[in-house]
Amino acid sequence: MHSWSQQLENLPLPNIKWICPTAPTRPVAMLGGFTCTAWFDVGEISEDSPDDWEGLDASAAHVANLLSTEPADVKVAVGGFSMGAATALYSATCAALGQYGNGNAYPINLRAVVGLSGWLPGSRSLRSKVEGSHEAARRAASLPLFLCHGTSDDVVPYSYGEKSAHCLNAAGFRHLTFKSYEGLGHYTVPGEMDEARNWLTARLGLEGSRY
Repeated sequence: MHSWSQQLENLPLPNIKWICPTAPTRPVAMLGGFTCTAWFDVGEISEDSPDDWEGLDASAAHVANLLSTEPADVKVAVGGFSMGAATALYSATCAALGQYGNGNAYPINLRAVVGLSGWLPGSRSLRSKVEGSHEAARRAASLPLFLCHGTSDDVVPYSYGEKSAHCLNAAGFRHLTFKSYEGLGHYTVPGEMDEARNWLTARLGLEGSRY
């Protein structure tokens, strides 16, 4: 979206290229089948809601394909807000497991993941999948994640965002930072973006790291 690309371009980060894809248009069950831009279908935003694995795989693959054209020496990260954050976190699990939910190989070596006001799809089965593979456990332990959530989020409940962070941590994503923002709703504030910028600067080894 234009507003997000504009906001990211304004972040004072050196040596970085932003790729800001717009989600495809699809009917969304939570909106009564209304067609809008969405990375996958969702009935309700809760851990009890079934996951749209086909849609999640398609969106994670779409993002990975965009990143696959970057030179081999470029450090690649993914991030997003709300449903975009859920897609980014799902991509993180695919990177750790080395494959999408459908079994196809995940092609990108992710170096960092940022999720703002989002949640983790497939949280119930993640730990057993990661623990079942030494390689997956190794990749999970080496992938840094930065999650932020507002305590007054009325779209993606704060408790769900917090639980998603706990699930990732329990599954072996040890380099995970979870930041809560008191009174913040389902939107971002400059302080949150500043913290994300500082974290990316440190994790990607960008010039002038102070984090």
